[in-house]
Amino acid sequence: MALSFCGNDRGSNAYSVDKGVLDNGCFVDALNLVPHVFLLFITFPILFIGWGSQSSKVQIHHNTWLHFPGHSLRWILTFTLLFVHVCEIAEGIVSNTWSNHLHLFMPALMGFIAATTSVVYYHNIETANFPKLLLALFIYWILAFITKMIKLWKFADASLGVQHLRFCITALLVVLYGLLMAVEINVIRVRKYVFFANPQKVKPAEDLQDLGVRFLQPFVNLLSKSTYWWMNPLIIGAHKRPIELKKIGKLPIAMRALTNYMRLKDSYEEQRVCDPDKSPSIWKSMYRAFGGSILLSSTLRYMADLLGFAGPLCISGITANMTFGVYFMSSTELLQNTSVLAVLLFLALVLQRTFLQASYYVTIETGINLRGALLAMIYNKILRLSTSNMSMGEMTLSQINNLVAIETNQLMWFLFLCPNLWAMPVQIIMGVILLYYLLGDSALIGAGVILLLAPVQYLIATKLADTQKSTLDYSTDRLKKTTEILKGIKLLKLYAWENIFCDRVEETRGKELTSLKTFALYTSMSIFMNAAIPIAAVLATFVTHAYIEEVRLSPAKAFASLALFHILVTPLFLLSTVVRFAVKALVSVQKLSEFLQSDELGDDSWRNTEMSMSLEVGKKYKHHGDVSAHTKICTLSRVQTVNDGFFTWGSNLSTLSDINIRIPTGQLTMIVGQVELTHLPTSCQKYFDDVEHLWSFKNRYSVAYAAQKSWLLNATVEENITFGSPFNKQRYKAVIDACSLQPDIDLLPFGDQTEIGERGINLSGGQRQRICVARALYQNTNIVFLDDPFSALDIHLSDHLMQEGILKFLQDDKRTVVLVTHKLQYLIHADWIIAMKDGSVLREGTLKDIQTHDVELYEHWKTLMNRQDQELEKETEMESQTTLERKTLRRAFYSREAKSQTDDEDEEEEVEEDDDDNMSTTTSRRSKIPWKMCCRYLSSGGFLMVFLMVLSKLAKHSVMVAIDYWLAAWTSSNPHNQSLWSSLGVLQHRSYVPVFIILCGAAIALCLITSLTVEFLGVAAATNLHHNLLNKIIHAPIRFFDVTPLGQILNRFSADTNIIDQHIPQTLESLTRSTLLCLSAIGVIAFVTPAFLIALVPLTVAFYFIQKYFRVASKDLQDLDDSTQLPLLCYFSETAEGLTTIRAFRHEARFKQRMLELTDTNNTAYLFLSAANRWLEVRTDYLGAVIVLTAAVAAIWTSSQSGLVGLGLTYALTVTNYLNWVVRNLSDLEVQMAAVKKVNSFLSTESENYEGSMDVSQVPKDWPQHGEIKIQDLCVRYDTMLKPVLKHINAYINPGQKVGICGRTGSGKSSLSLAFFNMVDVFEGKIVIDGIDICKLPLQTLRSRLSIILQDPVLFSGSIRLNLDPECTCTDDRLWEALEIAQLKNMVKALPGGLDAVVTEGGENFSVGQRQLFCLARAFVRKSSILIMDEATASIDMATENILQKVVMTAFADRTVVTIAHRVHTILTADLVIVMKRGSIMEYGKPEILMEQEDSLFASFVKADM
Repeated sequence: MALSFCGNDRGSNAYSVDKGVLDNGCFVDALNLVPHVFLLFITFPILFIGWGSQSSKVQIHHNTWLHFPGHSLRWILTFTLLFVHVCEIAEGIVSNTWSNHLHLFMPALMGFIAATTSVVYYHNIETANFPKLLLALFIYWILAFITKMIKLWKFADASLGVQHLRFCITALLVVLYGLLMAVEINVIRVRKYVFFANPQKVKPAEDLQDLGVRFLQPFVNLLSKSTYWWMNPLIIGAHKRPIELKKIGKLPIAMRALTNYMRLKDSYEEQRVCDPDKSPSIWKSMYRAFGGSILLSSTLRYMADLLGFAGPLCISGITANMTFGVYFMSSTELLQNTSVLAVLLFLALVLQRTFLQASYYVTIETGINLRGALLAMIYNKILRLSTSNMSMGEMTLSQINNLVAIETNQLMWFLFLCPNLWAMPVQIIMGVILLYYLLGDSALIGAGVILLLAPVQYLIATKLADTQKSTLDYSTDRLKKTTEILKGIKLLKLYAWENIFCDRVEETRGKELTSLKTFALYTSMSIFMNAAIPIAAVLATFVTHAYIEEVRLSPAKAFASLALFHILVTPLFLLSTVVRFAVKALVSVQKLSEFLQSDELGDDSWRNTEMSMSLEVGKKYKHHGDVSAHTKICTLSRVQTVNDGFFTWGSNLSTLSDINIRIPTGQLTMIVGQVELTHLPTSCQKYFDDVEHLWSFKNRYSVAYAAQKSWLLNATVEENITFGSPFNKQRYKAVIDACSLQPDIDLLPFGDQTEIGERGINLSGGQRQRICVARALYQNTNIVFLDDPFSALDIHLSDHLMQEGILKFLQDDKRTVVLVTHKLQYLIHADWIIAMKDGSVLREGTLKDIQTHDVELYEHWKTLMNRQDQELEKETEMESQTTLERKTLRRAFYSREAKSQTDDEDEEEEVEEDDDDNMSTTTSRRSKIPWKMCCRYLSSGGFLMVFLMVLSKLAKHSVMVAIDYWLAAWTSSNPHNQSLWSSLGVLQHRSYVPVFIILCGAAIALCLITSLTVEFLGVAAATNLHHNLLNKIIHAPIRFFDVTPLGQILNRFSADTNIIDQHIPQTLESLTRSTLLCLSAIGVIAFVTPAFLIALVPLTVAFYFIQKYFRVASKDLQDLDDSTQLPLLCYFSETAEGLTTIRAFRHEARFKQRMLELTDTNNTAYLFLSAANRWLEVRTDYLGAVIVLTAAVAAIWTSSQSGLVGLGLTYALTVTNYLNWVVRNLSDLEVQMAAVKKVNSFLSTESENYEGSMDVSQVPKDWPQHGEIKIQDLCVRYDTMLKPVLKHINAYINPGQKVGICGRTGSGKSSLSLAFFNMVDVFEGKIVIDGIDICKLPLQTLRSRLSIILQDPVLFSGSIRLNLDPECTCTDDRLWEALEIAQLKNMVKALPGGLDAVVTEGGENFSVGQRQLFCLARAFVRKSSILIMDEATASIDMATENILQKVVMTAFADRTVVTIAHRVHTILTADLVIVMKRGSIMEYGKPEILMEQEDSLFASFVKADM
């Protein structure tokens, strides 16, 4: 059968033009071909040449992009044009029944190709910004418009009208071509590129000229916008090398926090101006600033939802019409053609998904913009907060942190879900109407079931939220206890108490697990409801339909309604979530409003030149309140004076009153108060803070200030000192020397480039304080305020700072210095002294004035000075505090370097395994799924649970398929005897019902079982992993804690455990469910139409690559989002803590700028992450649509049984929903499995050998009775890899002897004390105590029979009883006796509860001296015959030390005491002295004998210590 353009009907004269050329339909169609051919002919060479020259060599950079006028309209019109062409082709093919008339569909096909070409051509011209070539398109639109007009005119002539489809299509095309022509004319009008003398030059948007902007969503064309095509290079590139912050660049201006902040603030302030009495509403401001975007998103959402109903209707059409000269058909006729319906279904799906993803994207972008704006508003408010709010407890740091971390996120999430609020009701109503139209009254029963069960969903959701809160409380408590154990691990091991404290943690964990089980139960109920509701609804509907309706249920209706039920469930499930978020959002807005309306500082009006004014200024301090001053300040050239000052903290109690003082310019003024009333100088300082504000209007940047409570930024040491001032090497060096920071800086791993603060190294109080003082000295200002700068410094440093820093560095520069201090010995240096008492000035003048005029005060000062001098002498005798601080710092680093970059260790190991520079190996590793960890996780859950889970999952999905198959068989049965609808038919029809009910019941039961097994598998795995982790770590050797940073161990117990507890089970459930759904769907389609399997191969390949690329990119972007969020949150709390300093230095603007940068960085990462998710979803959705199309086409061509076709299509529709979840869950699981991996890496830690070679029964009950110690040829090391720290040591200690061991730092004294407890690796020699080699003893036995007092006193939170005797083996009398010996009895008696009195975390409610005495009492409770004191007096004052020495001599008179001494004078009375050096014993003997030897080391130590 030959094809010819005008058809080959015999006898017809298709080519005849007797009635005139234009009256031949075939000729008119040929005429319509001309414009299309013209366009293809012109554009192909241009495109070919352009592409050949450009894309092969260089990517056009986006700074040349520019949208021509009418850009988006053109894209929309072109897409509509393409759709109409598809309809025209379909109409042509369907109406061409008897012979082959090419002219019916050939021009339409060419039109489709031409329209596609036009948009490709336009896009290329636009990106190259070369409008002249648009002329070709202009000519094309004109020609196409004319030829179509002719066709329409001829149709009208032949009296065809709207009832004919072809007439409608032609009319539509005429309109579209006309509109496109108008768009083209508009471009010529605006750009004047042709027909005008001077074409207009236009530059691209500012954002696009900035090459740093990489987020191109707002600038790309419509097609790229809707498919996220511009993300391809980033996502595919991630496969080769990880995405870094540099790669994602900056945000476009419209999305930056500053822009959005201005929008929100303007609408907020506008309300304030319009109605000053009413407080502005945040909701209104949000609506005014972001309403447009929400509206756009909602519109897209409505379109998507309405298109969603096309699926079920097309299924019904295709299933119902399984049945084929030129004639003009009507529209309904075309829609009865199954192939046409299949294509329509495909297009509807593609459009629906595109709209849906676009809606999601717009809401997420708006949500992120809103969050950025809110953060900026909160930050600006923090900088203006009146500090009485901060200090009177009206506004705490944690409240501010909650606003930043929780409330802004709640609002952002509310915006994300916002369109659902109004889209869902519409979706539900539409769904019910369609169901009623298909099934009649029985549909209402099904809908009723769904609506009745919806409140249950809501109830479960609220219960879930409550349970999560209680779980959080328990886990916080557990973490607190774990932290305590890890901090005091050395003591616990030495006393063999680790198991007791481990049980305390396990007890809390038990409560947490009970709460977790409840959480798991509610989660599984929620999942169960989700799966069971549609089954219950379908069951109710179809069973009632079988009994009450007269008409048989056809496959078309059954499967269309099945698909509708699936559509209905989603909004109902989400509704409960959305309502919950809406409630939370209301609360959040309430909190934000309160915060934004709290009191502020007065504005900067006091910076103008009025001399006398009233102001309300606030500063943040330990001592609380707000300073309001009604003060006259006179500024003379030499002297600053204050008359009648009255200062109060917000409440009207005057803190300082009647202040009349003068401060000489360029001199040193000291403010002192009675030492007994230590807070007075500080309150005086508060007053000075305000004066500083008043001075500064003369010379804007003229105040530097060091607060009493030191405050550091999370930045390098250098940045903390320069604090935004330009770097001057000479000045910087001088400041560092003045504050003696050089030795501390030398200890830091990267010198002064080391990060300190929350994310960096934590320094001691003294080091922090000196950095703060250095900051004040470095600033080039006229006035320097120092508030008690010596409080955390020892005497040597204080002197150095006073001489070098204050007297030399500041006074040389002739700067006005105001110093608040308790150190009266420095008064001699003051040029002017102000003495305070009870909030008012007692005296002012020079020291001489005071000496002559106020003898009493001067004498009082002298006695105080003497007392301070005595303390100084004691202090000098101690090893100075600073040396100790530096020692701690050195230790901290030593341990860090030993296990440097611990968190990267996992990755490094991986890379080391195969160190080729081969890109492909690292790439494949990055895209590999961590199956090994999944197995590890599942095995932790127990094999029975895993088996149950797999079994129930498979059973559930099989039953679900069986239900639908049974429905297909039921509805397809007896199709042709419609006329014989007899009682027999009815019975036969109803015979299917019982099986249907049984299957549905089984499915509902299995839904419950699967959801329970998965959740409880998760609980079991979490229980085992935590239990093993805790036991491994508690029993690890002490070396492990030296080389592993505490933060890293805690991370395993906090963040990682939380992921394992709460996140993995849900991801696992979702992943298995979506995977099995997709697999069962593909199985069913393949069963119905085996031809589908051919199409499946390319689809699977495409899916594999999409998920492979996405998972890698998603993981990187997720990491970026997490890593940029933390600095942002820290920055807020940091600012709130340092408000005083920031304001004093006038650096608000710099801090705001930094905050905006941090917000933008985090928002960029988050936006890219959400765009990557859209990228994935659009692609998987399109794949799903292709699956539906192939399934439908395969079914039509193989013309299967209609019931089965319905079954196949219903399943194909579900695939589109679940494909992207498979990938999303896979990538989530991959990220979460990293937690299992980290925990697992600790599970391989070797434990200490607790067993020993002797049995406990062989050790005498009262061993060691005498306390005789023999050390024979002892060699000790910390690790098999390290050098020995003790070499061949021999010593003999008689029972009851008092032995002192001394030596310089690092001589091995402490290592020897640890060797007694077998805490280190004894690889040669032995220690024999009372005849037993300690290495053979079980560790528990050995350590529980000796006593030790450590250098740092360690107390645990709980009661005093717990700290003395956690094993609860002693009587109260014994405990009181121990407390009496330690001279603590009276103090403990006075406490509420006595022995059960509360000890706070770390024993903070006792002084250091008292804590050390508690440790002594603890050692005495042991009643062991051997006591080791490891530098026990190093960190306490003289008085406590004397008590300790006395007690040891009396209470331990009959026991062996080994003292490791810091200060040699503590061991002068010992029976035996051992002097060590570099791990060997240098001298050994009685102290008197060693003293007599002039050249002995011991003698030199004693001399140095005197």
